[in-house]
Amino acid sequence: MEVGVGVLDRFEHRLDRLVNGAFARAFKADVQPVEIASALQRECDDKAAIVSRGRTIVPNAFTVELGSSDFQRLAGYAEPLGAELADVVREHAAECGYSFVGPVSVGLTGGDDLDTGVFRVLGKAEPGEMPPEAMVRHARLEAPGRTIDLTQEQTVLGRGAEADVQLDDLGVSRRHAVLRLAPAPSITDLGSTNGTVVDGQRVDEAPLIDGTVITLGETTLVFRQD
Repeated sequence: MEVGVGVLDRFEHRLDRLVNGAFARAFKADVQPVEIASALQRECDDKAAIVSRGRTIVPNAFTVELGSSDFQRLAGYAEPLGAELADVVREHAAECGYSFVGPVSVGLTGGDDLDTGVFRVLGKAEPGEMPPEAMVRHARLEAPGRTIDLTQEQTVLGRGAEADVQLDDLGVSRRHAVLRLAPAPSITDLGSTNGTVVDGQRVDEAPLIDGTVITLGETTLVFRQD
């Protein structure tokens, strides 16, 4: 599976905005954050397991082992970096049509057998549920002629058979956008041909609240949550 360059570009942009270059100084010329992000994507691809038609499970719990000196230098950034890396995994999974059996987490640890600049990524499928406060209950989409209950942490919208919610609209790409419920409702365009429009504005990613209007091709959807 080819690594998603767009996902990595968005990851680096978020890091720059988050810490104003602090990560770049911390990593110096050794391990780079984008290298870890790319390795996480490969770990997903290498361990992807088809469990049924249209459903491929990948690891959701990851450990990044770093050499002792690298880990000591990065320990203060472990939490925000782990959160950003988890976003990379979720975005890659959405683009590839992967599913998880539990919430995505990425932790950093030290490996005594690793030299400076060397790291190792270990991933496993670890069943679990999102904390109640992090989930949106009874979310749904109101579509023309039907109501679609959203029962997964993430739902891919598109015209193709691989989409979780199929839209019979030639203006909709096969894998058009992904709707996530956790940690907060949002929609992300998956590089679609005609784009994703939220409340009249074309977006790459946008938060969703009750009543948000989503337009994909010629199809209008209304997001609802209790």
